[in-house]
Amino acid sequence: MKKSLFIALLFLLATLPLAAQQYKYEVGPTLGISGYLGDVNNSNVFKHPGVTGGGLFRYAHNSRWAFKATLNYASISGDSKDIEMKFPDEEQYHFSSSLFDLGLTAEFNFLNYGRGPAYKKYKAISPYMVAGVGFVFALNDVGDQASFTIPIGIGVKYKYKERIDLGFEFTMRKEFSDRIDGLSDLFGIKHSFSKNTDWYSFAVFSVTYAFGKRCIKCNYIE
Repeated sequence: MKKSLFIALLFLLATLPLAAQQYKYEVGPTLGISGYLGDVNNSNVFKHPGVTGGGLFRYAHNSRWAFKATLNYASISGDSKDIEMKFPDEEQYHFSSSLFDLGLTAEFNFLNYGRGPAYKKYKAISPYMVAGVGFVFALNDVGDQASFTIPIGIGVKYKYKERIDLGFEFTMRKEFSDRIDGLSDLFGIKHSFSKNTDWYSFAVFSVTYAFGKRCIKCNYIE
């Protein structure tokens, strides 16, 4: 009887690390810098760095795939004095915009991200790539502008503790309106998807808290 109890206790202890590390959801803040490429900046995305901050909600489907929703505020700006290109009539342009950005993205981890038994070869740190769809609402001197976006980028995650994850992510966001900077058709050529020059970027750090344990069946996490 004692031997059976001892074996059962060892089995329970052996399964605890696996059960304790598996959470489905993460939530937390983001903070970093924002940048812009467009009509008055065609080289360095962080020529006039702005500030961005917000929050994220992530669903960890498994150790390789996750799905994320983000909501961020960002400031971007630019000045035609920074580029060599000359506009008609030697016009000079500058702008500043406030962005409210919503993103829905999928993440693919290059390694089995997480903590668990050695035989599953989990890694506490993993690079990943991210892509998805989004929406941006911009406020500038010209007026309010709204546009759909395509965010793409790379990042790295680190599982600092059982429920605490740290991350860094760099994304570029292609927007479809060509008006987040309040400038469009500066050469008299009507913009289109192929001629739309406006991109903006986020380089952000994040701290997330994990919650929502996965269903445990027969001491094994599905």
